[in-house]
Amino acid sequence: MLILGIDPGSRHTGYALVEARHQRLKALEYGRFTCPSRQAIPERLAHLSDALRLLLEQREPDAAVVETPFHGLNSRSLVVLAQARGALLAVLAAHGIKIREYSPAEVKSAVAGNGRADKEQVARMVRLLLDLPDEPHSSDAADALALAICYAHRDRIDRLREAGRPAV
Repeated sequence: MLILGIDPGSRHTGYALVEARHQRLKALEYGRFTCPSRQAIPERLAHLSDALRLLLEQREPDAAVVETPFHGLNSRSLVVLAQARGALLAVLAAHGIKIREYSPAEVKSAVAGNGRADKEQVARMVRLLLDLPDEPHSSDAADALALAICYAHRDRIDRLREAGRPAV
């Protein structure tokens, strides 16, 4: 299964493609989409949408996971982040990709074993879990990789729940 992790932002959106096969995870590609800082919000949203659309056409992931917003943001930041998330979710839905959403605490717990882990702990665990030579260069990419790892770990349990069977 090819999992696309997305850490949305209006200036920088992290993305990661992780292959999950037989309980093994492999990072295939990761980075971030960056919008020019002088662009107005509508142009940034179009830029993000186009970048994601191109990635989807090239890689064709089976599933995507998007981080939910952190509630500690100020209201203006939260609105802009919600707009970016909406643009990205619309592109994913238009491509018929299965989408899951997890909170930052859920991701940190799944990857680092602690829902309050800091960014350095998460990046270190991402590197270890994916056997990367170095930690990702941006926290956006590290967060997107962590999202994909979380999805892979929770997918089996989620599928059992959807089927009405107890998770063992």
